[in-house]
Amino acid sequence: MTDLGPWGIAVSNADLAAAPALEDLGFTTMWLAGGQLDRLSRLDDLLTASRNAVVASAIIPADVYPPSAVTELYRRTEANFPGRLLVGLGGPQHTPTMAAAEAYLDQLDEVPPHRRVLAAMGPRKLDLARRRAAGAIPILVTPEYTAYARSTLGPDRLLAVGLFVVLDDDPRTARRVAQEPLQFLLGRVPTYRESARRQGFTDHDVATLSDRLVDTLTVWGSPDTVAGRARALRAAGADHVNLTVLPAGNRSDLLWAADRLAAALSR
Repeated sequence: MTDLGPWGIAVSNADLAAAPALEDLGFTTMWLAGGQLDRLSRLDDLLTASRNAVVASAIIPADVYPPSAVTELYRRTEANFPGRLLVGLGGPQHTPTMAAAEAYLDQLDEVPPHRRVLAAMGPRKLDLARRRAAGAIPILVTPEYTAYARSTLGPDRLLAVGLFVVLDDDPRTARRVAQEPLQFLLGRVPTYRESARRQGFTDHDVATLSDRLVDTLTVWGSPDTVAGRARALRAAGADHVNLTVLPAGNRSDLLWAADRLAAALSR
């Protein structure tokens, strides 16, 4: 299993120049979100920009990239950056069945199971991640759900949890920023709506992006507040927490945020 370290950070295509400094701060795993993957070679770009970091996709959408493209990505990056790519995969959304997910993985034999992780939320997908991959990469989850995911995966599988972060102490503006990705994920991806309901949120919470939902599934506030939530996820069973910093106010500088988060996480 690839060693990700306890903390990772999401990097956009615009932040490639910051990659070495992020490594120096202790973020030795860098995640590239699916929205950044207009081409799979974006992952090559981040591998090139960083020195030794693990680069992980969160996620490669199965509806967009066929198994042959993912296999070619793995073959290419393994030749140029051996051992540094972790292939994070999202299941098909157009045909969201377990059979479709299994069939996709059947065509990825060249990407060994210990080098791929699945965006798994529900019990059946978590079981698939346990059987066919190194583990799971859920997002928008509570510590309680994290403990459940750990018990489902077992002790020998990777559990890397994604956490949206807003470094803003003002509840009104922070929640508004946090709602932006939630509008897309909960509004357009049934898997995330089902996960929210499974974690105890009502249809009203999901439809209105209630304060309770936002405050529970994301974290906003000071770096110490963020660090506290990240540690709670680790204590509940996550091996790794991937921090996705959302631009807040006049601060959109990833390095500025990463420096403060690294200090808080080290205290």
